[in-house]
This record gives sequence, C-alpha cells and structure tokens, in this order.
Amino acid sequence: MAGPWLSAGDVTSHLGITKDTVYTWIADKGMPAHKIGRLWKPQVPELDEWVRRKGASGSDDLGSTGGRD
Repeated sequence: MAGPWLSAGDVTSHLGITKDTVYTWIADKGMPAHKIGRLWKPQVPELDEWVRRKGASGSDDLGSTGGRD
C-alpha cells in the first residue's frame, strides 16, 4: 500500500531529526526515497519499514544542522 510522499521537512517532523540527517541517511545509509525533480521524497510506509528494519541505527550526529534545505 502506497502512502503519501514526504518532503525533507515532513521527514524531520515524522522522525524528529534534522534535514541534514535526512540527506545523510539517503546518501550514506540507503534510506528509501525517490528523486522527483531535484527533491528527494520518501513514502511513509517505506520509511517506517526502513527505520524498523535497522536503517536508522548507528552513531549519526542527530543534533547537527546543515544548509541542505
């Protein structure tokens, strides 16, 4: 079942992380997201399953902020 497409800002609210972390997880940890134009957009069910499986585990600096908006 497909869910709504999320923006990076939506993901920050959904998971309680920074936008910098969103883009780092897409690039380095394989967070599921689809490139639509120049924007990366995950869907809620894929994102939640990835987090549950193990995707978000690790020692990322969740408090860092970056200029990737």
